[in-house]
Formats: sequence, C-alpha cells, structure tokens
Amino acid sequence: MSRDSAPAAQEPDRAATSGPPPSLAALFVAFARMSLAGFGGVLVFARRAIVEQHRWMTADEFNETFALCHFLPGPNIVNLSMVFGARLRGIAGGVAAFTGLLLPPTLIMTVLAIIYARFGDVEVLRRILAGISCAAVGLLGVLRLPLQAVLLVAIPVSVGATFLLRRKVAA
Repeated sequence: MSRDSAPAAQEPDRAATSGPPPSLAALFVAFARMSLAGFGGVLVFARRAIVEQHRWMTADEFNETFALCHFLPGPNIVNLSMVFGARLRGIAGGVAAFTGLLLPPTLIMTVLAIIYARFGDVEVLRRILAGISCAAVGLLGVLRLPLQAVLLVAIPVSVGATFLLRRKVAA
C-alpha cells in the first residue's frame, strides 16, 4: 500500500488548522483542564479553549465538528475529543484528547469512592453529606446558582453546623 492510499483515519486533517499541530501532551492537558473546569458540562470550556484560547479551530470549524459529533453514538463532548484530537494529530491525538477528558474526573471519583467506602459509615460524615445534598438541591434547583459556588459555600456551612450540633448534644 502506498503512502497516498493510506486510510484517511490514519492521517490528521491539517487543512482546518493553522500553524504546527499541538503536541499530544498539549492535547491531553487542554482536555484535562476542560474536564476539571466543567462540572456538569464541558462544552463551553471546550469551545473557549479550542477556538479562543489555543486557536486550534475557527468558530465555524468547531461548530461543524460538534454537529458531526451529534450523529455519533455516545456523549457529544467525548465524541468531540476523539474527532478533534484525530483531526490534529491522527489516532494518537484522538486518544490523547479522550484520555485527557476522562482520566482526571475518573481518578477524582475513584479517590472519593475509596474515601466514602472507608468513612461512609461514620455518622458525622453521613449528616454532613445529607446537609450538603439538601442545600445543593435547593440552591441549584430553586436559585439556579452554579454548582462550584454552591459547593464552596455548602460544604463549610454543613461541616460547621454539624460541629455545632455535636457540641450541643455532648454538653
């Protein structure tokens, strides 16, 4: 098989980008940052990073690529990471972007699951988590506040309230 007849999936599409393609590490880090910034949705962060910050695509190219991802099975942002990474760096780029998108949240959830498995039966922790969940539901559902702000306020308030109630019961 000659170089010209290689499958298109093996060769990145360089027509849509300007300048040298980002390294695999740059793709991984960019998508890892997106995944860590986007509680409940990464699309806004992905567009900002890809179009505005790194200028790896134009807004039209991003929209066209994202529209394609709607037709593929699975979550659109996961599809976008694979398609985008593959356009810039071939299959390795797709894997780097995909891994960057999914690895950090997976590691965080795994660590939290281990902590919960170890300490989930502690009554104080159960009460703290119950308080946080009630506050979060109210603040997110009724007031439509962003999740990060709710967690930054709800966790310390819940821990403090539990501490004060424990002191009251012990006294």
